[in-house]
Amino acid sequence: MNHPSRRSDRSPHIAVRALHAVLALALAGGLGGCSTVKGWFGDDKASPVEPSALAEFAPSLSVTPLWSAKVGNGDAGVGIGQAPVVEGGHVYTATVSGDVRALDLQTGRVAWAYEAGTRLGGGPGVGDGLLVVGGLEGDVIALDAATGTEKWRAKVGNEVIAAPAVGQGRVFVRSNDGRVTAFDAATGERRWFRNHDMPSLTVRGNDAPALGPGVVFVGNDDGSVAMLAIDDGRPLWAVPVAQPEGRTEFDRMADVDGTPVLDGSAVFATSYKRRTVAIDGPNGRPVWVAEHGGAGRPAVASDRIVVAEPDGGVFGLDKQSGAALWRQPGLARRGVTGAAIVGEHAVLADFEGYVHWLRLDNGDFAARSRAGRDAVRAAPVVADGVVVVQNVDGGVAAFRVGQ
Repeated sequence: MNHPSRRSDRSPHIAVRALHAVLALALAGGLGGCSTVKGWFGDDKASPVEPSALAEFAPSLSVTPLWSAKVGNGDAGVGIGQAPVVEGGHVYTATVSGDVRALDLQTGRVAWAYEAGTRLGGGPGVGDGLLVVGGLEGDVIALDAATGTEKWRAKVGNEVIAAPAVGQGRVFVRSNDGRVTAFDAATGERRWFRNHDMPSLTVRGNDAPALGPGVVFVGNDDGSVAMLAIDDGRPLWAVPVAQPEGRTEFDRMADVDGTPVLDGSAVFATSYKRRTVAIDGPNGRPVWVAEHGGAGRPAVASDRIVVAEPDGGVFGLDKQSGAALWRQPGLARRGVTGAAIVGEHAVLADFEGYVHWLRLDNGDFAARSRAGRDAVRAAPVVADGVVVVQNVDGGVAAFRVGQ
């Protein structure tokens, strides 16, 4: 489940846990001052609102476990969701313990391993022959994607809990203070940065920027999504996905934490405030607004969008109009991740390590498997018919669909 986070330039990191109706504050160290709320429905042992029990169903899709691996110590105590990335037949992973691995997509065999020597927060980003990871102390480390050899290191002024985006000769890093920094992919030299004002309370959890031709799309914690010029970071447009409105800071949380998705000329973005927007990319004009959404990235299929809401409700939206086509309530309060598309299905994971396949046509459950017993916080990754998930204990599991 996503965790809210308070940031201040002067205050230390504060972790906040909801205990029934009372918030108890506890101090912990961290860059840039950030507070998190853990346990929306009570403490870790009891909850006034129980997660939905998983209903039995007759599977309509064949899912086969391929392999599983332990790639380091996970992020269970950090409140982030680390996801693998797949390119060129390899699964690249990073963990809080500083372990970076390249594994064969089909077998899970380790191709190379690297020890960063610092705690890593952001999952890896890959492109231009580089694998780039970000750290909880603001480190940015670029490796040769083929060999794991370190190419360069840089630094930003706040923790990095989002995967970098790599492409078009640049590395784009979104740090937890809302700043986007662009580095030269070959040398690690900083090219530009752009600050963005932060609300006082936000959901703890960011996702990678998204690249388009000559531009980069960034989701912001104030509920907006922006398109920036790659060359100099100049804002080309900014569109509110949801307004930070409400009586309390909790009510006003409107984070766009999931990566905006570029599909043709359309950009799709979703907000923690349960709203999803389709935007005409070239001019920033909103095309439609749907009153369903969440903090995780939207999953875009050929004719529909799949979004998971903060309470675990999953919606299929018409891609052309945003109209709700179906709702799957069976994952309520299970801390579901954002979705990914695999064939004619959407796939999500939950806080008990279950991986769920839903039919795109009607939202019905099609298959269920398990990637260990620990929570999965980041959306599954799909490549070549293989679904890969990473849990908070540093476990990675791969599944093949349809065989």
